[in-house]
Parts: sequence; structure tokens; C-alpha cells
Amino acid sequence: MAKKPTTRETRQAFLDYFAAHGHRVVPSSSLIPAGDATLLFTNAGMNQFKDVFLGREQRDYTRATSSQKCVRAGGKHNDLDNVGYTTRHHTFFEMLGNFSFGDYFKADAIRFAWEVVTKVYRLPVERLWFTVFTDDDDAARLWEEVGAASGRILRFGEKDNFWAMGETGPCGPCSEIHYYQGEDLKRNTAEKVNGPGDDTVELWNLVFMQYERDAAGHMHPLPKPCVDTGAGLERIAAVVQGVRSNYDIDIFAPILARISELAQRPYEPGGELGPAFRVIADHTRAAAFLLADGVVPSNEGRGYVLRRIVRRALRYGRTLGFDGVFLVDVVPALVGTMGDVYPELATRWPVVEQLLRTEEEKFSRTLNVGTDLVGRELDRIKKAGGGVLGGETAFYFYETHGIPLDILEEFAQEEGLGVDRAGFEARLEAARARGQESWKGELLARFREEHEQLASRGVASEFVGYQDFALEDAKAVALLSPKAEVDMLTGEGEVVLDRTPYYAEAGGQIGDQGVLTWKGGRAIVRDTQRPVPGLVVHHVTVEEGVLRRGSTVRAEVHRGRRLDTQANHTATHLLHAALHRVLGPSAQQAGSLVEPERLRFDFSWGQPLLPEQTEAIETVVNQNIRANFPVSWQLMKLEEARAAGAMALFGEKYGEDVRVVSVAEGAVSRELCGGCHVRRTGDIGVFKITAERGIAAGVRRIEAVTGRAAVELFQEYQRILRQAAGRANVAFDGLPVAIEAHDRRLRELEQEIKGLKLKFASGAGGEAEVQEVRGVKLLVRDAPEMAAAELRTLADTLRGKLKSGIVVLGMASGNTATLLAAVTDDLTPRISAGEIVKRLAPVVDGRGGGKASLAQAGGKAPAKLPDALRLAPKVVEELLG
Repeated sequence: MAKKPTTRETRQAFLDYFAAHGHRVVPSSSLIPAGDATLLFTNAGMNQFKDVFLGREQRDYTRATSSQKCVRAGGKHNDLDNVGYTTRHHTFFEMLGNFSFGDYFKADAIRFAWEVVTKVYRLPVERLWFTVFTDDDDAARLWEEVGAASGRILRFGEKDNFWAMGETGPCGPCSEIHYYQGEDLKRNTAEKVNGPGDDTVELWNLVFMQYERDAAGHMHPLPKPCVDTGAGLERIAAVVQGVRSNYDIDIFAPILARISELAQRPYEPGGELGPAFRVIADHTRAAAFLLADGVVPSNEGRGYVLRRIVRRALRYGRTLGFDGVFLVDVVPALVGTMGDVYPELATRWPVVEQLLRTEEEKFSRTLNVGTDLVGRELDRIKKAGGGVLGGETAFYFYETHGIPLDILEEFAQEEGLGVDRAGFEARLEAARARGQESWKGELLARFREEHEQLASRGVASEFVGYQDFALEDAKAVALLSPKAEVDMLTGEGEVVLDRTPYYAEAGGQIGDQGVLTWKGGRAIVRDTQRPVPGLVVHHVTVEEGVLRRGSTVRAEVHRGRRLDTQANHTATHLLHAALHRVLGPSAQQAGSLVEPERLRFDFSWGQPLLPEQTEAIETVVNQNIRANFPVSWQLMKLEEARAAGAMALFGEKYGEDVRVVSVAEGAVSRELCGGCHVRRTGDIGVFKITAERGIAAGVRRIEAVTGRAAVELFQEYQRILRQAAGRANVAFDGLPVAIEAHDRRLRELEQEIKGLKLKFASGAGGEAEVQEVRGVKLLVRDAPEMAAAELRTLADTLRGKLKSGIVVLGMASGNTATLLAAVTDDLTPRISAGEIVKRLAPVVDGRGGGKASLAQAGGKAPAKLPDALRLAPKVVEELLG
């Protein structure tokens, strides 16, 4: 029997075929779809070519092929809930594809696809089906011409065989290749194509972008039709390897084996626990790739979806007996299988391990805390005679404490109760709707339809501001009022120039500000943005005159702000290099903000920096500033830049040609960056870290200042020190000694006060306060505010004075009340201090307990403390019997 091709060989055969037919092999883009805020994750091979299809971006090739990392776990394409229960659904998968940007069209696309499935993969023709759009006679004829039988070509409507990028824009018919996996060819019927079950599966979709649909719904032929195809690698691998389930292909085997080893039970695909194995295998892949591409678990956006994926895997892990951290021990099996194809899995492994371990530990703690909270609520329901945990309450536990519905149902079932699932789902759906509206609102705030229309008309801006801060003859090619495109602009609005020295916000650097002037007019530029590729929009306020479309203007950037911004931007590169030098390569950039006044730099690191680490980072940065190294930049091919060691920011979009910024010719730093920088590091002046803190699990943030802002900070420090030294009546260098002496004297006085307070509290009142209840001495006292340890010491002191008896103390502190009971050892067989506080605590709206000899309770109603103390003799009398 011939050896079945591996998934690696299947992937490579696809790319090799198209490379041999004139296609550029383009590496997979990040799972974070840079430059496209409409997508949560990269979910198709065409995502990275979207601007090419729309004509906004030009590349030096017209044919491309790729194997693209994809995630479908949120938004319109969401396969999360199906994963584990079908043979073909995944959250993470690879999509093979070939693309034509106005080059070949249907004839070649269909011929290529036929040759790949029949000659490269050698799939039997009798198992193949081909679908076309209802009236796409061309595609049907072309399939027959390459060799498909007419009876194998099926026509479907718009739902199955028509594709559109959106409500308007490029669209066109598509053609799909389906494959029958069943054993009995007599059952290989047309009804199973796009029908129920997994006997016949879709392998490959060929999209023919040949129309543009306008707002009225009319379709116009595109001048250069394009081709976009997509084929799931895992599905094709399953077919060529002769297995029914994607989870039975070779790249899943090591992951499933590792899960089996850790769980100490075999993987049985058809068994009761089969779905749990598959969920964990799939979600491990998704989590590792998302973490490697820079997504960090959080409570919003992409981070929230990642958190859901991890927690769903952990939840299914409970059914296999896992309790606590285990996913992080599965990931090495994935790295060993795919790390050579996607090296970011290996290079980012320290970050992936750290973030994943932290997230697992956090959820384990959530479940531990949640178990107690849910348990109390279920107890309350049972005591009240109820039988169901309400949907509102269930949603509270889910939203606030992260406890999934099925775990809540598990807890409830153990107590003989149910959960109002319908009520929970209604609250969840309402929350989702609010989230979608919020997402849409954010998009509308950032993008306008007019921007898309301008770009489609070929309106573009050339940025010329790397060297020059002013331009004498810029032309206003488009004007937008807050409501629409206009010919004349007054007041607030947006201006598009043919050439501009203004840097549009990107890569963490904020947009430029400045002034536009023309004969008889002046406008303040308050911000600069790039809403769509190639279009720079200046947000302006016209202060004098009227600005007309076509006017020539003088565009001048605010020089001081730009210079400060450039210094801070270059400083972020030096900081990144210093972090690698001091902490190691796992401290990788996770985001940044570059403003004139400050810089902010987020990086992956699991714990707070030690003071000596912070100082070392500052020292390295300032050494490189004083060295006055040259800062240079050049355009390079992306792969050439990566080969030269240039660091790329995860989530940023890079074209074929990239700008590489180097410090000291790369000896200090080399990064892909389109931002503005100083000429030499000495221009930065000085660098000072002002804050370092955590912003998410495994992510730290450094804030710093440079140049002018740093000098102002040092001057402020000087003023503070001068005032402090003056009050202490010492010189600057004497402040540490003076502060230590002050602190020592303060501690001494605190001890004296503590002793006096205890002496007063234990000595006041004497025998007059001692009662006798059923022959037992009882001392009840309202104590002054003190520390909890001091209150216990007071109780011990008073109990010692009684020799045999009971002490009950009450203390108010802010909005809390504390009750403490102490019983001498000879009386503990008759009465328990724990029982005393349990009965008194409800009076102050509290709970408590403890040992027979000493117990404590806390409450929320300090105003009722006197009532509790008055009740103490009665409680003691009842307990003594």
C-alpha cells in the first residue's frame, strides 16, 4: 500500500504547484488582521490581500498562493460551539488558497483546481462533485472542458454559490468542489452535496470576483475580474490520508497522544469522552497560535475570545480528570509538530507558556472562589424551598466571576436543583447585542463611508514628512464636512491633500498637528488619521476664510511636537532593545503609544520589575543615547528584512516592501517601522522611566519621558527634594538619614500609644463591669478602635485577669463591626466562644466563628454594636443552659 501523504506534504504540494504556475508564495499573515477593524481575527486566506482586491494596494505580482492561519471563534464566522462534536469544525485551521489580481480568471482557476485535486492529490473523479451558481454557464462549461462529467456539475442559488465582500463592493459567483467520503459509492448521490451529514464535504471554494454591487443593489462588471480561492488544509489532509475525521490526521496525533498521557486514559474517538479530547486538542492549537501572534487574555475583544477558548478547554479538561494547570503541558506537542512551519510558536514559546499558565491558574482560582459563592446561593434557594437557580443570577455568576453555564448546571444538579437556562440565554443575548452595537459605534466613529468612496475614486495622499516639516504647494483634493463631502469648508471638517508632511496615526505614534494656510485663510490641524490605506485625512478647524477644493495650501507641522514625538519614538526602539538585553528575548513588545509628552511601552513579562532591573534598563537606554549613534532607515523586501534580524510588531500590517529603522546600523536595534525618528540617538537627550505596572495577565507597561519632558520632571523632583530637605532642616544628602530617624521615632511613639491604649482598655472599669451568669464570670466591653491583633491581645489580657470566665468585646472601625469572644480553658466543655459569636453576629449583619476558646465575627452594621453587646449576657445564659 502506498504511503499516505502527511499534512506537511499536502500543504507543500499545493504551494509548489502554484509556484510552478507563476504564483508568488506569500507567508501567512498574523491572526490579528492589521489595518482591518471590521474583523476580529484573520478568518480567510484573502484577508491579507483585501486592499489589493479593492485596488488600494499595488504589489509586484498578480498571482499569489498561501497557507493562511485562520481562527473562527467570534463574530460572523464562529465555529466554537461545534468544535469537538463534528469531524470537521475547528477554531484554528489553515486555509490553502490561490489568488489572481486581475490576471487569470475562471478558465485557469478551474483548470488549476482540477489538476490539483486529480493529479497532485490523485483524488478519484467518481467521488468528486462540482457546484456552480445558478446562471453561471461559463463555469459549468469550463468544468466539463477540463474533464468533469456533466452529471457531476450541480447548480445552486445565492445562499451557497454567490460571494460578496459586503453589502456593496466586489462580489461574484463561486464554484465549490465537494468530495464523497462514504464507503458505498452507490450512496454517492447529488442530494448529499450541501446536504445534511458528513458523508460529502466541501473541499475547495473558488470565488470569481467579477462584479461591483452599488448601494442600489445594481451589479456592474469589474474592469479587472479577480479570483480568490480557499481550501481547508485539515479537510484535504483527511481526504488524502483516507480518514473520515480531521482529528484523525497526522498533525493531531501527537497532541491527542499527549492529552491521553497527561489524563492517563486512552483517546477513543467514538467514546463518551471523545469530544473532550478533540476540544482540548483544537483549543490548544487556537490558544497557542493566538498567544504567539500577540493576543493577550482579557475581558474584551480578541482577548475575551481567547479567554473563552482557554476556559472552554479547561472546562472539558475537568471531564478527563484534570484539576488545575494542564494545557501548558500540551502545547510542546503542538510546537514539535508545527514549530518548523510556523517558527513563531518556538520563538514565542516563553511568552505563550507564561501567559497560558497564568490564565489557567486564574481560572482555577475563579472556580475555587466561584464554588463557594454558588454553593451559598444554592443553599439559600434550598432553604427557601426553591428548585431553580434564576437566569439573572446565573448570568451574574457567568459575567462577574467567569463561571460557565454548564458548570453552574453541574453544581446545581449536585444539589438536586436546576438552572433557568432560557433566562440565562436571554440575558446573554442582550449582552451580545449591546456589545455588537458598541462595536459598530466604534467603527462608525473611526470610519466614514465617504472615506471609502474617495479611495474608490482614486483619491490618495503621498506622505513626504520624514524629512520636511512644511510643504508650500499642497493641493486640497477633497473636503468633508461633518455630514458629507463638500466643495467649500468652514468650521470643523476634514481635508485630504495630494501630498502632506503630516504623519497619520499608526504604529503607536499619534497623528501630527499643525497649520494650513492659503491666501485669505487659515486652518488648525488638530489630528491626522489614515482611515483607509493611502488616504490621509486632516481633521481641521477653519479659523479664517473659506477653504475650497482644489486650493493650494501651505502645510506646516507643529515642529516642537513632532521633534518631541520623534525622540520618544526612537526611545521606544532603544527601550525594546534594552528589555531584551536585561530581561531576555521573551520580553517582547505588546503595544506602544508615542506622544510628544511621553511614551508608553507594553511588553510580555510575568512579574513586576525589580528596582535594579528598572535601573539597568534605564542605564542601557541612556548609554545608547549618550553614544550618539546614527539612526538610519531604508526600504527592503519583507523577507530580506526578517532575514537581517529586523523585529516586527505583532498585529501590524506589512507589505512586500517595508521600512527598516536601524540604530547603529543594526548593532543596537533594527525594527520594521513606518514612524518618524531622530537622526542620531543623542537628539533624544535623556530617558527616564516614570512608571511600571501590570495591565493584564503576563503583560507589563512602562511609561517614560525623554528630552524636554524629562528635564521638567527632574526639575520637579528637585523642587520636592528642596522642600523636604528644608522641612527636615538638612542638606539633600542628609534626607535619607533624617527620614530614617523620623520613622524610628514614629514607630516608638506608635508602640507607646499601643501600650497605653491596651493598658487603658484592660484596666478601666475593674470588677464593676464583671457580671455573673449561672455562676460564670462574664465581662462585656466596648473596645476602642485598634488592630485585630491588639484586640485579641486585649481579650487574652482580660481573660487572664478573670482566671475563670468569659470575655465578649465589641469594636467599631469605619463601616465594620468586630465581635470577639474568649473563654477560659476550664469552661470550654460547657460553652464555646464560636457559638457565642455565631449568635451575636447577625445583630451587626455579619458572620463568624472560631475555636471554643477564641472566636471572632465581622459585620457591616457598626451602629448596632451596642445592641449586640447588650444581648451577650442572654446568649451566654442560653448556652450555659
